[in-house]
Amino acid sequence: MMMKNKIYYLRKAIGLGLIAVLLFSQGCKKNFLDATPGTTTVATQFWKTSADATAANAAMYADLHGYNDIAFPAIAIESMGSDDVTKGSVPTDATFMNEYHNFTVSAGEGQIEGFWSGMYNNINFANQILDNVPNISMDATLKARYLAEAQFIRAYDYFRLVRAFGDVPLRVHTPKTAADYNLARTPKAQVWAQIEADLTAAASVLPTTYSSADIGHVTKGAALALHAKVALYQKKWADVVTYTNAVTALGIYSLFSDYEKMFRTQNKNNVESIFEIQNELIPNNPGASNSQYSQVQMPRVTEPAGGWGFNDPSPSLIAEFESGDPRLVGTVITTGTTTPEGDMIDASAPDPYYNMKSYVPFALYVSGYNQGCQQDKIVLRYAEVLLMNAEANNELGNNAAALAALEQVRARAREGNAGILPKVTASDQGVLRTAIYHERRVELGMEFDRHFDVIRQGRGAAVFGALGFVQGKSELWPIPQNEIDLSAGTLTQNPGYN
Repeated sequence: MMMKNKIYYLRKAIGLGLIAVLLFSQGCKKNFLDATPGTTTVATQFWKTSADATAANAAMYADLHGYNDIAFPAIAIESMGSDDVTKGSVPTDATFMNEYHNFTVSAGEGQIEGFWSGMYNNINFANQILDNVPNISMDATLKARYLAEAQFIRAYDYFRLVRAFGDVPLRVHTPKTAADYNLARTPKAQVWAQIEADLTAAASVLPTTYSSADIGHVTKGAALALHAKVALYQKKWADVVTYTNAVTALGIYSLFSDYEKMFRTQNKNNVESIFEIQNELIPNNPGASNSQYSQVQMPRVTEPAGGWGFNDPSPSLIAEFESGDPRLVGTVITTGTTTPEGDMIDASAPDPYYNMKSYVPFALYVSGYNQGCQQDKIVLRYAEVLLMNAEANNELGNNAAALAALEQVRARAREGNAGILPKVTASDQGVLRTAIYHERRVELGMEFDRHFDVIRQGRGAAVFGALGFVQGKSELWPIPQNEIDLSAGTLTQNPGYN
């Protein structure tokens, strides 16, 4: 027998200052991703019960797998501007992606606006929870958890914004007056401080683990790991060590034994995964199964299960892998070969390489659904925690600790083959720094970090110069021109952009 409950979806109409609450119906045995549009309810009739708080929490998570968050806009902003990727697909398709790859994009290009809007939509979800749930009479422990989850999501989206644009408007409450909608850019130091405050508060409340019904919600480990990454970007090396050690001390994370299989759908939320955006193929509900993360990156083949073929691994990335490194097969699909899951990638496909980490075996395709809609997007995993620990310890002069953390990552990569990936033994800080940078590149290849890693390391011109990187400009993307226009000049543009 099927019971019915309700999920309310809160959303601000960007630029109009309107808040709507959209009502969804869902079956009782389905998770927080399963939502289909129904009727609407005004906000004044919401925020009354514990069920309202639960519905808002579910809607906040559901918004994380929208197109702006994990498809073209995110790929453009977070992946395309690096030597790890090529545009992919066919030369005439989505040529605007080349503007990100060669650092010639203008402020009016649509993916910039999409990414900006996507992040602020997510932040609006979190802010509505943080403003309204405290006034609901409900279980105190659950209330505190929902607030902590919203603090994490807000911190995560501001992290994505500040590393992409620098100074950004900092909004920590839902707007109540016209002036609240037209905020100037906040200095990035204040944005970083707010991110850290949110993560500190969240980590003090969030549980370490969840029951099966709540798998996918953020945890204490996620707040600590993201805080370590935030500290990494600010070169707060001692804090990076503190937060990464705290993640390890939880005792629940380890490195998944098979690197390639770690990214397959049957191994979602595995022992290495700390936070991943949950995507599902929900039977009889293609509207809620709306992730396009894999669809836009899957090999462009004639199979119905094939995708659009964008964001492909570059020859430069492939050359970075050491001889025999099994992670190459876990990162790159080569046209004309068969995947470990048995799919032959037709040699006539337009690109020589495709992203293995977003690949979903063709047998899992269901007609009427986006290709690969069930593939999660891993955001934080334990291997990166170890690499952050290694980098920070090396910068602090703690050679032995840095080598030990680095070796854990390389040991897993060997998969028992002692003849490959020799142990790094460098005692020189500069040599070890180079080794750690190399390890981040191959371990985290195609995971949307390379662009920002190189820039935070101060190597943008040296590494990306051949692509068109301009020092003093290309460290940041332009503020969306539409947002500047709507603000009547309150928002200002980043240097070097018209």
